[in-house]
Amino acid sequence: MSAARHWRSGAACREMSGELFFPAAVSGPVFDAQASAAKAVCATCAVRAECLDEALVRIPEGIAGGMTPEERRRLRRPPVRAKRAGGETRCGE
Repeated sequence: MSAARHWRSGAACREMSGELFFPAAVSGPVFDAQASAAKAVCATCAVRAECLDEALVRIPEGIAGGMTPEERRRLRRPPVRAKRAGGETRCGE
C-alpha cells in the first residue's frame, strides 16, 4: 500500500462489505435508507476526512467520506457568483 493511502488501515469500513457503500437504489426512500446506513459507519470513522479527500478526486460512485456522489458533486462545484450593480461579480453576495 502506498504511503498516500496508508490512512485506509484506520477506516471504519475496511472489514465491512463494500455493498453497504453502493446502494442498490438510485433515489427515493430505499436509497435514503441505504445511504443513511453507510453514512452511519462514516460518522464513526477516524479517517473520514482523508476518505473524503480521495473520494472528491477519484471515487465517482457510492458513499465515501460520509457523502453521496451527488453531495460530493455539489461540494466540488465552484460557488455561485452573484452580479452586482455595474456588472461586477462577488462571490457569496
